[in-house]
Amino acid sequence: MTKDVVALTKKMPDPLSVIAGLLSGGPDTLVGADEDGALVRLHDDRGRPLLSVEAPLLVQVRGEAHRLLGADEPEIPYWWTEARATTGVREAEALVGTFAARVATLVGGTAWPREAATSLAVVNTEGMTAVPVPAAAQPAVDVLTDKVAVVIQDRPVVAMTAWLAHTFRAAAEAELGLQIVTPAGTRLSPTVRSALPGWPSRWVVQDEKCGYYDGLSGAVLTWANGLFVTVESAEATPEDPRTPVAESFTHEIADSGERQLAISFRCVHPADDRLVLGGALEAVWREITGEPPAGWGTEEPANLPWSLRQVTDVAFERAPEPTWLVVVGTPERPALATVRVSRTKGGVEEDVTLAFGYGPGETVPTDASIMKAAETLATRHDLQSLLVQVRRARRDLAVPPRFEGPGVPYAFVLGAEEVRTMPGDRARRTPLREKPRELGPKTRPALYYPFPGNPSDLSGWKDFEELMTHLKG
Repeated sequence: MTKDVVALTKKMPDPLSVIAGLLSGGPDTLVGADEDGALVRLHDDRGRPLLSVEAPLLVQVRGEAHRLLGADEPEIPYWWTEARATTGVREAEALVGTFAARVATLVGGTAWPREAATSLAVVNTEGMTAVPVPAAAQPAVDVLTDKVAVVIQDRPVVAMTAWLAHTFRAAAEAELGLQIVTPAGTRLSPTVRSALPGWPSRWVVQDEKCGYYDGLSGAVLTWANGLFVTVESAEATPEDPRTPVAESFTHEIADSGERQLAISFRCVHPADDRLVLGGALEAVWREITGEPPAGWGTEEPANLPWSLRQVTDVAFERAPEPTWLVVVGTPERPALATVRVSRTKGGVEEDVTLAFGYGPGETVPTDASIMKAAETLATRHDLQSLLVQVRRARRDLAVPPRFEGPGVPYAFVLGAEEVRTMPGDRARRTPLREKPRELGPKTRPALYYPFPGNPSDLSGWKDFEELMTHLKG
């Protein structure tokens, strides 16, 4: 499995402490740099990487170490230094553990997982060699074939770390699928779940009974011809290619009372140098929780305190290339959003996918709060469309490798400009049982379409599909 270790320290690891950590393999291991110096590696005598260390990240957002690692964290701000040993090298786990233990000891802090970083002694690397290139060409890739890049992760939550984000980009550029392999107890961050492209990319979960299965669909998998593929049932035919589903995926779990409120929307702003980005997301966040987002970043952990100015600056610096962001809430009110800012012919688009988590006894926001948030988007933030769903799912928002019921539509909003350009009175005369409600000025309103919103009643999807078909004409 993956040999990842994270040092959480109050002080930034200085060059001497990093060097001391890198000498965990003795003086004969070789050091090199990559990614413009942001990645430091230990090499064997053939130049193949044994250990890769990411540049330290200053985390100023409370709760990220617990959310992603299940670890106790120092008071913010603290430094997050991630190291990864090459899979397939027997001594690699000891090597990366000693590195993290030395860094944490020298600058003050702890390491995750604790059991991996217990020794400061030099690891015997005599005769140690890494896996051959090209499998070791990317620090987060464990197996590379002509079809897929395979990443093996043994973490509580697979997050969109700098490692993984780089691997997503590299696989896409090489026109390869990305398959993430984890043990049964691992979950996905919603950021990774939403970023996984279609086949042959997938989340592969190890299972005692069936071997492997797809963590999102439950299909039983096997390794064949250089990638994980679905297993055909003995009763399969060309007309009905049945795939067995893992029992672990379909195992029924009693309703815990946990819920998620999922909101996805798109705003299209006129291109203007004075445009401030992130305001639409903040407006919804304040309406639902009473406070702004806690933090944001271009990867996980989200490390920066929430700032409209900084979000805008990053997006403008990267234009015309798109910008991807992750935004998080506080431990008291779990929330997570992904934001994609892109320049199009229509202007500057903000595509937002946002979810809030609620435990048993906690009240999901009312229709009035959602309507008010939608009206703010429609009147102040150039809303194009918005969809609200309620899901029976985990409060912490992590994606488990088992079946979770789909979200059920709670409301849909069509922006004022979309309503104006729709032929005739089509937007108002719908097949829904309840008439749409107007948001904003009477002369140019947006329209709010309510649905049942009950996680036990999937009829809301039928209503939603009928509405979409009607609006498209």
